[in-house]
Order: sequence, then C-alpha cells, then structure tokens
Amino acid sequence: MSVRVVIAGASIAGLSAAEALRREGFRGDIVLLGDESHAPYSRPPLSKQVLDGSWSPDQVTLRTPVEIRALGLDHRHCRATGLDLAAREIATTEGRLGYDALVLATGAEPTRPGAVPGVDRALVLRTLDDALALREAMSRPGRDVVVLGAGVLASEIATAARRAGCHVTLVGRSGALTVGTIGPLLTDRVATLHETNGVHLELAAGVRAVEDVAPVPGRSAATGTPRHRVTLGDGRDILADVVVAATGSRPRTDWLHGSGLPIEDGVLCDAHGRAAPDVHAIGDVARWMDPATGVSTRVDHQTSAIDQAHHVAQSIQGAPSPASPVPFFWSGIHGTRLQAYGTLPADIPLTILEESGGRALLASLDPRSGRTLGIIGWRAARAFRDARPLVDRDRQLAGAGAGTADSPGVRDVLPLP
Repeated sequence: MSVRVVIAGASIAGLSAAEALRREGFRGDIVLLGDESHAPYSRPPLSKQVLDGSWSPDQVTLRTPVEIRALGLDHRHCRATGLDLAAREIATTEGRLGYDALVLATGAEPTRPGAVPGVDRALVLRTLDDALALREAMSRPGRDVVVLGAGVLASEIATAARRAGCHVTLVGRSGALTVGTIGPLLTDRVATLHETNGVHLELAAGVRAVEDVAPVPGRSAATGTPRHRVTLGDGRDILADVVVAATGSRPRTDWLHGSGLPIEDGVLCDAHGRAAPDVHAIGDVARWMDPATGVSTRVDHQTSAIDQAHHVAQSIQGAPSPASPVPFFWSGIHGTRLQAYGTLPADIPLTILEESGGRALLASLDPRSGRTLGIIGWRAARAFRDARPLVDRDRQLAGAGAGTADSPGVRDVLPLP
C-alpha cells in the first residue's frame, strides 16, 4: 500500500517540502494543494524585482510544468477547507483526501488596519496578481503614493515607488520602523535611509480614514489626479493617487479551527515542526519552538520556510533530525542590503562590532553570558557571512549548558573590507 503525503500550500515552503521528500528517497504519493492558478512562485521578488519592473512575472516561477511532473507530484489547484485529525483526512474544495503524513504550508494573508473607514480602498501586496496591480498603479512618475505601515514590506514598497519616480509618504503608528526579525532595533538607521532617498515619514501619525475625492482641476495629466484622501490621526490630510496597506499579515489558519491543532498566531509546533502525530507545519503559518530560547516564533521569511521544509522532510522519512533551523532574514531597501541571523531581542541594545564606509556589522549579545544571540549585516555581506558561525557556536553552548562565551570569537571578527 502506497504512503501518501499531502502538502497544503503550493508556495516555496510546500514545493521545497515535496522536493526534499524526493531527495530523501520518498517513493510514495505526494499531493500538493494550491489555491492559485499560477505555477508555484517565489514571493520575496514580488516586493522587489517584480514591483520595480526589473523582473517579468515568468521570472518568479519556481519550477516549470515539466520539472513539476518530474517530481511525480499530484498538483491540485484547490483550497484546503478543513482537517479531521481522527480520520486523517483533509477537506478541500474538491472533496476529502486521506493522508499518512500532512504538511501545512498555507502561508499568511495581508491585513488592513482595523476600524479605519475606507481602508478597503487600499491595495495590498501578497500575491503575484497583487504585485502586478500595484506596479501598474505606480507606473507613472510623479504619482503620489501613501504606504500605510512601518514594517519591512512597507519599506520595500516605498523603495520601489521611489525607483518608479513617485512621491512617497510612509505612515506608521508606533513611531518605529520594524525590519523582519530585526524588529525596531534599526529604526534610526532605516529612517535616515528613507529620508535620504526622498521618502516622507509620518511614523507616529496613524491613519483615521481613507476616502475617495473628486479630481483636482488643473493637475497635470502626466501625474494623474489624486483619487484618495488619507486622514492622519491628528486630522491632517494627504492626497494620494495610490494607497497601499502594508500593515502586517496573519497566518492562514481559519480553515483549521475546530481541528484540535494548537493555534496561536499560527500553528504551534515543537522544535521539529510537529503540531500533532504525522502533522507538521512550515513557513509563514507555523510557529516553531526555538530550543535555544524555549520561545515559539513565527518567521515570515522564505529562507526559514525552505530550511523548515527540509527539516520536516527528513523527519517524515525517519532520518536523524538536524539542529532546528536558525532564523534568517534579508531585505533590500534603497539599494542597502540588510541581513540578520539568530535571535534579536528588542530589549537588548545592539553592539557594533565593526563599522566603516557605510557598512556595519552588529550583534545582539546576551548581557548575562556574553553569548552571541544574533548578528546583523548592514551592507556587509562578507563580514556577516564570516560571523554567522559565532551564532551557531553559542547556540550549541547554550544547549549544552556550557559557561559563558568568553572564548575568542565575537570580538575577533575580521574588519570590514
């Protein structure tokens, strides 16, 4: 009797799990469920190369139909709607499907600010179709773009809009700029980067309402006419041709309610991605327990999704479990590459290891043990790469209950080139 693995979600996490299973020698059936009409594609370029027009939609496709068939996948364009753990069945828009092992990779969906009248007029960016619609909306230089949000997606959208020649206002609420797993720790640096590149920041203003307005007489046809009025929290108005909501995302777990799986801002998993017997979760929908900290974390980044997919494939095949994936993040804002590895608690000030020529290597050091919890590279790819083993070493020391990390390492990073 053939063993069947069902993977709910056909983005990079789900596809990576299928490929890793085949590499691990799995010969059973693999059913890949995806609710988009497109072939599986990579999401990070949507807010970068696709949005700024340097890539065509075809360039984000992960595998050709021939490559998908070569994996022996049963790729179904349908949506998961429910889960029965006792019966080991998943409900879909095409009917019920039994499984021997289940991988949840349904990702996340964008959210708009709650209780803000008219915010449904704002565009969002999550899918390929979203990216193409937003690119078209920002395609005329001189358009006024208001980005609601102060996270990394908001910063990437602002970057693409400035590259397209648009006037950009970024509206936040907390006063901070957050960047992936780095959180608000680089607010001042990222704010300066935006301002240097012509982005107007309203980081603590918040938004009260978004409404349509009549065209402004005499406005240049080259720039279009403002279509929206964005009212800030203090009552000031900003006219905009394009309003984009980049105010966060929520894991797509609605279909799992009532299933018995532990849900808390994602599917709660152990350090190996297990949420229940023979049920795993990976990618944006999953909260994995970090064995180094004991904290469950949801990492919304492609690299972590791929690492988790490989880890789960090995677990399904009964292979020895490797170390739990370490959080990794990267982004590009106005031509500046940011990279982060490890954990970066918001309450621990960053230590500058090296800084010169606009490049910097920073670290989060445990104030009690001195161990390197995480590192950040700011336009410093080589130094960041060389420092990553320090995080791995100190996580192993923490897991072994060893003493402080006073041995050479974090203070001996090579100077930036």
